[in-house]
Amino acid sequence: MSSESGEDAREVRDGRDPEAVARFVERFASEMTEAGMQRMASRVFAALLADDDASMTSAELALALQISPAAVSGAINYLTQVSMVGREREPGSRRDRYRLHNEIWYTTFASRDRVLTRWEQTLRDGARTLGEHTPAGARIAETAAFFEFMQSELGAMMDRWEAHRKTLDLPTADGPAKA
Repeated sequence: MSSESGEDAREVRDGRDPEAVARFVERFASEMTEAGMQRMASRVFAALLADDDASMTSAELALALQISPAAVSGAINYLTQVSMVGREREPGSRRDRYRLHNEIWYTTFASRDRVLTRWEQTLRDGARTLGEHTPAGARIAETAAFFEFMQSELGAMMDRWEAHRKTLDLPTADGPAKA
């Protein structure tokens, strides 16, 4: 006799194989880890991404990922610091829910814009400090110019994405895309 958890039973009712979902979460988390994100943060992010509500409590994350509450806490701290996840209080409860921001990728890249601005300014100051015509100063000035270029391209790309997104026939949580 099977002892499915409530979450597993819901996924089976929804036509999802809980083991296949877990494999997807681990695979995507592995891809994110290879790209440089912390391992536990990658796993927590992927679990939230795969959740229909994009929202889970610490206990739900720990259970789904078979990790300790301390590991969840560390991952959530990182994800909130980089603006990928928000924390909200469950109404009438003392428990926090962790939720992906709406338009997560847009929000994440838009926040990078602010980081690039700070880096660019610091690098420009550094190039002046070192002397722009010294090898180190020239290298830092080029890095600042690269970040300036990236920032202008990122802003233009985000604008193009918004326009493009409106033309897409994307599925919704309610079923196929609306015509």
